[in-house]
Amino acid sequence: MMLTRYNPWQELNALQRQMDSLFEQKATVKAPVAELHETDAALILKLELPGVEAKDVDIQVSEKAVSVTAERKTETKTEDNGNVRSEFYYGKFQRVIPLPARIQNTDVKAEYKDGILNLTLPKAEAEKNKVVKVNLEQPTA
Repeated sequence: MMLTRYNPWQELNALQRQMDSLFEQKATVKAPVAELHETDAALILKLELPGVEAKDVDIQVSEKAVSVTAERKTETKTEDNGNVRSEFYYGKFQRVIPLPARIQNTDVKAEYKDGILNLTLPKAEAEKNKVVKVNLEQPTA
């Protein structure tokens, strides 16, 4: 019989691998990827929603955040021979994007074309004209 030395780090490493695997599986839940561009007058938000119809997209905009909920519906296919393996994600997903500036949420413009959602979020007047004074402190001698 061979003796092996107990190594508690080996068990911790195994636990770490299991946790990493769990988080990788959670990361496969598809949320739309986003791109946010800021101009002087507005925020431009693009979201990628491939395979989603416009009627299945719900957009809610507050002064500080945008929430997009969408659903990609399953396609029912029947095949006589063989199995189907799919890596497509079907179901509901949501993405909440905090905004770096307050916006006028009553004037938002939305366009959806080729699986890309474009939102033009005009900044609130207070944000457009916002000037912040910065005071410099003089070092004491």
